[in-house]
Amino acid sequence: MKAVKNLLKDQKGMTGLETAIILIAFVTVAAVFGYAVLSAGLFSAEQSKATIYAGLTEAQSNLQVSGSVIAKSADEENVSSLIVTVRNTPAGNPIDMTPCDGTSNSTNKCVISLATKGSYLNNVKWTTAFTGNGGSISNLLAPGAQCQISIDFNDLGTGQTLSDNLTANDTFTLQIKPGVGSTITVERTLPGSLSYVMNLE
Repeated sequence: MKAVKNLLKDQKGMTGLETAIILIAFVTVAAVFGYAVLSAGLFSAEQSKATIYAGLTEAQSNLQVSGSVIAKSADEENVSSLIVTVRNTPAGNPIDMTPCDGTSNSTNKCVISLATKGSYLNNVKWTTAFTGNGGSISNLLAPGAQCQISIDFNDLGTGQTLSDNLTANDTFTLQIKPGVGSTITVERTLPGSLSYVMNLE
């Protein structure tokens, strides 16, 4: 009996209550970890969806050049103005074509930059004339409508002047950057002899 008592001395066992507490702790930790993983997955999915929608918005709001670029000269020596007609892509979203008045307080969303061999002017002054199906509502270019952009080289905005006039054989680049959508780059070279109206295809 003494030997049996020595074997059982200071021997402790685990009760059912302690086992239940440990199992509950493991289940709680697993639930918290699973929730964290699911939350991260849902957040990634939402971010991916937002990126896809943003890409679709960009694709549906692109401008296109419609027809040729028209250059005008008042003296057949220097270019005095340019006319570019743009249109919205089919099934595209309306594009804000509020013109730039050439001041620092201008509210235009679409920005037009002009680059020549000696100058680069950002956000030059330009005016619009809407034609086609529906015309414009609050300067919004809707699908089916066209917008004629006119740039007067004698009035490019406050503090905006070309270092050299555009003359025969010169090359110029226009960048039309709408508020939403991709940028249009229009590059043309003037003919060797200027006339009053030139069709630059």
